[in-house]
Amino acid sequence: MADKKERICIIGGGPAGISAAMYLQKRGYRDYEIYERQNKVGGKCFSPEIEVNGEKRSYETGAIMGAKTYYAVHELEQFAGITHDGPEMRRMYRNSDGQEIFPFDPQKEFTVQKLAGLVRIKSQMKKLVRIMNTKYKGYDLYGHVGVAQGRYSGLSKEEHRALHRVSGVNQNLKDLALPFDEFCRKNGVEDVMKIWLAPYTSFGYGYFDEIPAAYVMKYLDTTTAIEFIAMRLWTWKNGTQSIYESVNQKLAHPAHLNTEVVKIERPADGKIYVTVREYRLDENGKETGMSVEHTEEFDKLIVTTPLDRFLKYADADETENELFSKIRHEKYVDFIAKFRENDGPTISGYIFDNMTPEKRGHAMVYYHRWKDLGDSCPCSVYALRNHKGDEDVPYDWTIRTMSDDMAICGFPVKERLYEQETYYCPHVTPDDYAAGWYDRLDAHQGTRGTYYAGEILSFGDMEDTCASSRDIVGRFF
Repeated sequence: MADKKERICIIGGGPAGISAAMYLQKRGYRDYEIYERQNKVGGKCFSPEIEVNGEKRSYETGAIMGAKTYYAVHELEQFAGITHDGPEMRRMYRNSDGQEIFPFDPQKEFTVQKLAGLVRIKSQMKKLVRIMNTKYKGYDLYGHVGVAQGRYSGLSKEEHRALHRVSGVNQNLKDLALPFDEFCRKNGVEDVMKIWLAPYTSFGYGYFDEIPAAYVMKYLDTTTAIEFIAMRLWTWKNGTQSIYESVNQKLAHPAHLNTEVVKIERPADGKIYVTVREYRLDENGKETGMSVEHTEEFDKLIVTTPLDRFLKYADADETENELFSKIRHEKYVDFIAKFRENDGPTISGYIFDNMTPEKRGHAMVYYHRWKDLGDSCPCSVYALRNHKGDEDVPYDWTIRTMSDDMAICGFPVKERLYEQETYYCPHVTPDDYAAGWYDRLDAHQGTRGTYYAGEILSFGDMEDTCASSRDIVGRFF
């Protein structure tokens, strides 16, 4: 029987850490602490305010949107008393020459070949929906436990039983360890990659020749993908960061900000000793360069920050070292661009030609958030700079190239208001996935009082990340 008086440490105040605390609190736990190194909660959901025409509004630098299939995120909304009240999503498409194109509109730039291609995509899309619901039954659960062994076990994403645990056997699920492009060819649906490309690769989740199909299809299960295609999407007026800020405010123990976990010790006595470094701030909320360290004692530990980085400060055991050293991630670059007066975009744009490994470092998508601001609206611009087997393109080169791409599209960048590179989409290779990486990780849950949550447990979008915390809390606490 769970001891609700246990003291629990949560490392990380991103979506996984904040949602883990919420689910613990809903189950009756009150003695928990969240440690967050940054001066904010929300992790990659960072929505800074920018003033345009005398009015401050939120802009996105990480997560942007949700959909009706975001059941765990909706639980956070309900807990916090907020809703998805943001601007509608709008988009168009361009080629690398900056010209507008119409890849999915048979009436525009009509050719017989284009029409035949669109008919083929539609047919393959129907086939994909059918085989995912039959041949690959169980594919759309949150998490990856059992998939490499031909079984499924996890929380359901189906509307009538969402977030309820289901399990079963399906040997075909082993195919999901294949790279997504190989998976599509195996099933005769390779043209659907043209639809999956924009919401997947352009948003930083890697290229289809390097990512196991399981990641792609758990993020863009067929129901969610259709919502993306139809642009029936959720956004938040105050940005995705506001979800986690609002939840944090309702927690019995809000996150400790500017507080870094620098050491984890898990001796044989069964206790967990967490050393944290608190950074001192001045009257303006800026770090002074001064800090103080102290050690706290806990009964349980939930790690929601990158597991490969956990190795740098924790007394990692042999299994943790072996598993976590196999984790890979994407190097996703973005900046918020301010344009010359009357020279900015008026709608979001996807630059399809730049979504290939050969064009890494080029702008793939730019997000125009506020329709009423027209060409005065700053835009977030995104690029990937790494791909397996290839040399990473330099960060500075990527920033310059992204700016050049925007100029080619007719939108010269006057100023970058904010820029960053993000640790994105932690994952394992197809070979490590097929070898049972996730089943070995799951078998290690709870060892030395430690539990692993966060992006890699399911996928790096908000919904799967929050749902993985729900699953861990529900199974072990």
